[in-house]
Amino acid sequence: MREWVSLNGRLMPAEQARISVFDSGLMQGIGLFETMRAYDGRVFRLERHLDRLTGSARKLGWSVLPDPEELRENIEQVVGASEHEDARVRLTVTTGNLRPTERETPELTVIATASPGAKYPDECYTKGVTVLVPGYRQGCNDPAAGHKTTSYFSRLAALREAHAHGAFEALWFNYDGKLAEGSISSVFIVQNERLLTPLLDTPVLPGITRATVIELAVEHDIPIREQELTHEDLVEADEVFLTNSLMELIPVVRVGREPIGNEKPGETTAQLFEEYGKLVERECAHA
Repeated sequence: MREWVSLNGRLMPAEQARISVFDSGLMQGIGLFETMRAYDGRVFRLERHLDRLTGSARKLGWSVLPDPEELRENIEQVVGASEHEDARVRLTVTTGNLRPTERETPELTVIATASPGAKYPDECYTKGVTVLVPGYRQGCNDPAAGHKTTSYFSRLAALREAHAHGAFEALWFNYDGKLAEGSISSVFIVQNERLLTPLLDTPVLPGITRATVIELAVEHDIPIREQELTHEDLVEADEVFLTNSLMELIPVVRVGREPIGNEKPGETTAQLFEEYGKLVERECAHA
């Protein structure tokens, strides 16, 4: 089954896609990306992903800002060409070629892909997963904090360490010992029938799925609060779960060798997972 790429608005087979060796994303790691999920040919909450990427470009001081309409067209182009009903959609935008050109205004590099493999194994949801807490820390003084940049090595290094120990995800804390997020996910805990998640200025990425879960909690009268959380809060929680656009909600049943609750997915996690699925169906039906 052929995979397609939209590169600066041009649709082509993946094997034909090329960018300059002088692209800023390659040479300097200057880029932003969004990972999204398409259900039956429609990207869930696409506008929010585009708002986050363009907002990050603005806050990070890019001299040329991405055009949301052009980004949307690139994504819709490649999703439309994809033969995958349930697709992993990635949008990558860099500040373009570092070598001088005849153009007065620099041109961004925009890459959109749609690939299979959006679904995680069923047992992640039915049995839950184990997470690891490596020794890495994140701080608010990092200019990339809270932005989904292509400078992703530290996150992947922590994730590889987790995988090497048989864990699904690596959780990060800040320098003050407060829970932040996973390498590729947001974190929620359930404690005394309340849903808790770290503050955005911990710092954490303002996850699209994270925000959706908060909305669902409010809608279904589940007490929700953003607050500082410690390692003790994490391991003594009744339930813990992870979120991102591909995972949706995945229950955590162990932190290292420490069990969470009864080491089984919890009721609040299951309820929110079900409501998330209903929301996806409502918003992505009849594409």
